[in-house]
Amino acid sequence: MARMHHRLVGLVAASLFATLTTGCAVSQEKYNALKLDRDRLAEQLGAAQNQASTAKAEADALRQQIAMIGQGAGGKDAMILNLTQQNSELQKQIDELNRRYADAVGKVGGGLALPEALSNELSAFAAANPDLVSFDAQRGIVKFKSDVTFASGSDQLTPKAKEVINRFSSILNSGAASGYELMVAGHTDNTRVVNPATIQAGHKDNWFLSAHRAISVGTELQRSNVSSQRIAVTGYADQRPIASNASEGGKAQNRRVEVLILPTTVRGGGAAPAVAGSGNSRPAAPAKLNKDTPIAGPQTNVQRELSK
Repeated sequence: MARMHHRLVGLVAASLFATLTTGCAVSQEKYNALKLDRDRLAEQLGAAQNQASTAKAEADALRQQIAMIGQGAGGKDAMILNLTQQNSELQKQIDELNRRYADAVGKVGGGLALPEALSNELSAFAAANPDLVSFDAQRGIVKFKSDVTFASGSDQLTPKAKEVINRFSSILNSGAASGYELMVAGHTDNTRVVNPATIQAGHKDNWFLSAHRAISVGTELQRSNVSSQRIAVTGYADQRPIASNASEGGKAQNRRVEVLILPTTVRGGGAAPAVAGSGNSRPAAPAKLNKDTPIAGPQTNVQRELSK
């Protein structure tokens, strides 16, 4: 019995030892598996956190860039608006100063009107050709509208313009006007000359174009038997507008060739007919320039053209 008892005790102990040993082995395997899973998840979590942190930094940087661009665009828009307003205001001031200057210079007769008979004849001439001509009786200026006197960007007179200038010449050669000198002045709007064909034709800018158009009208007057001794030509480009260049209508008014009937007589040998009731005599004519006459001071484009 004792031996049997010892054997049973040994068997139970062995069985218990095996059970305990097996249980411990299973628990270690599960622990190792769980530890591996935990380490893998921790690694994935760390990677995800890094990616999230990077994405957040990129998003913050992008938001800052967008904000800076927005601020920059707003600043540029504000600057452009401010400069536009300043430019508009300056243009208004320039237009007003030029208008006043043109009025002052345009009164070449010191406010003296032409003889009534001549003024009436020129008024009737302008009324008969309203699409091409207007007449400022107060200042003695006949204005030819460039848009119908010339093709765009050209100094070549249209057939209609030549016909009207021929009729105008007959008035200038009449007894009432034949003693007066004439200044033919070309004017443009402020649009720059950029057409290659216009530039190639010799009209490099508005100064050239205005001078060349004045020369064309002066030449046509000579062909119609107006003495060349009576004629002077000049070009003012866009420097003496009579309307604002801010509108197409104003630009059309500024494109013109004016013929000023001057309060001087040919060769300066005597006075022009006195204006009734004025009590004023007219000044002597200024000396004429020719290609060999030295010109004091800087030359204008027109003077350079005429001195060639």
